Amino acid sequence: MHSARKKRLLVVIVILMILSAATGLVLYALQQNINLFFSPTQIAAGEAPQHAVIRAGGVVVNGSVKRDTQTLAVSFDVTDYQYAITIEYKGILPDLFREGQGIVAQGKMRADGVFEATQVLAKHDEEYMPPEVSAALKNAPTKGVMGASSAKPAPSLY
Repeated sequence: MHSARKKRLLVVIVILMILSAATGLVLYALQQNINLFFSPTQIAAGEAPQHAVIRAGGVVVNGSVKRDTQTLAVSFDVTDYQYAITIEYKGILPDLFREGQGIVAQGKMRADGVFEATQVLAKHDEEYMPPEVSAALKNAPTKGVMGASSAKPAPSLY
């Protein structure tokens, strides 16, 4: 092989190595910023990772909102009409947060099966439902995961 070809081949190999390293670093950085959405049924089936930041959502169960009178702590149940999970949150809830409304919460699952939220997002009008929640509500009855251990069946909403 001529020395000119060897130099070109070496340059191409070095460029490919640099591009591979850059791609790997970008993918690693993006992996830490991805917040996957899980419905209560998926959480009950054990699909949600423990101690990783995820998004969970559904409809707030009527009569499940419990506020601490001394602090801003609040807990409530969210359902996809098949299962319900308990969400605990410390902070000011959005103005549009109500029972019977769709919400999305961001946080982590604890070992005791309670979702500890760091952020709660509520819908912004009567017709809007977060796309993840809407899809989860549509898919929930067809999954058939009744009897999973970490979540309880959804209570009656009305």
